[in-house]
Amino acid sequence: MKYTIKAPQNIDTIINLPASKSISNRALIINALTGSGIFPQNLSDCDDTDVIVRALTLRPDIINIMASGTAMRFMTAYLSISEGEEHLLTGSDRMKHRPIKELVEALRSLGADIEYEVEEGFPPLRIKGRRLHGGQLDVPGNVSSQFISALLLIAPMLDDGLELRLLGEIISRPYIDLTLHVMHEFGAIAEWTDVNTIAVEAQPYCKRDYTIENDWTSAGYWYAILSLIADPNSRIVLPGLMNASRQGDSASKYIFSLLGVKTAFESKQSGVLTNLILTKHQRPLPRFEYDFINQPDLVQTLIALCPVMNTHFLFTGLSSLRIKETDRIEAMRREMAKLGYVLHIIGDDILWNGERCTPDVAPIIDTYDDHRMAMSFAPLSICLGEITIKNPEVVSKSYPNFWADLRTAGFIVE
Repeated sequence: MKYTIKAPQNIDTIINLPASKSISNRALIINALTGSGIFPQNLSDCDDTDVIVRALTLRPDIINIMASGTAMRFMTAYLSISEGEEHLLTGSDRMKHRPIKELVEALRSLGADIEYEVEEGFPPLRIKGRRLHGGQLDVPGNVSSQFISALLLIAPMLDDGLELRLLGEIISRPYIDLTLHVMHEFGAIAEWTDVNTIAVEAQPYCKRDYTIENDWTSAGYWYAILSLIADPNSRIVLPGLMNASRQGDSASKYIFSLLGVKTAFESKQSGVLTNLILTKHQRPLPRFEYDFINQPDLVQTLIALCPVMNTHFLFTGLSSLRIKETDRIEAMRREMAKLGYVLHIIGDDILWNGERCTPDVAPIIDTYDDHRMAMSFAPLSICLGEITIKNPEVVSKSYPNFWADLRTAGFIVE
């Protein structure tokens, strides 16, 4: 299937974003560890969250988390302390080639019973739940933050708690802080005790009612749309977000201010869900350099956006993008070349210095089974007149209503 997207001349709309899957997935695991049978409110309806809901509800012998890296990491840790249960944890073909050795070895060092079913270091995993004692643990800080979050989520349930020391560079620290924040919301005692050390006390979580904030990463696509729309009176309202959000991608309000979008909150009270109001302002930026080590999920949106705005860029801190649904750095280089832009990959960094090439006559953007590829390129229809995207259904992984929301905003999606 392919979608061709055509953009309106102006936008004045209210978009109800999906709930944060990052918060949803963390809250689901914690909620399950409390023994509560009532799920948090405003759960994300995306694929990544749905597979966790089904696994926790049905608890089948074989748990297939499809393409969800978050579910694979979090469920690996959760199942390892589910006493008396045995499960085979598997996923899509791509998931079976995404490394998980660092997490498995860390859990094994705590006493977990986990075996590789096919290939050493990769899913599927056979997990026999048992009681774990905890203690001190050293792990590399430059592995996926989901590995670290998976260990933290189960830490209050360990007999001796957990002291987790992160060695070397720590990537995606805001996602670790988000995990700690959600843990605190359920009564955990977990703190940074040093620049690289987190201590979690052995104190079970408390049952509570919990409402999920909407997703700041999804807001990034609407920031991109407003950056590109020509009409200076265009406006987008995004309910269900909060000032001082713990989501790392709330940095969008700073990043996109450099690209012509002004952010205002109806309420500035910390911790209160409110409306986010996006309007246009003029702030041309000829060159943009940014380290995305703390906001890796925004990278594709910015890589697609900046060249069509004629903003040269150097984006760094992208190492984690190599092991996502696809090699996102290489995928962006290939697809932007179809549109006539030559990107240069330097190690794990990516650069555009204004170099152009001959674009495809009728380019079709491949998504590589990656939801963020589809949503990052859709806004470019504003500048290009239209854009065609292959396998658009991949957005269900994080933002199932994306195409419907584009139509609400006046886009034609055929």
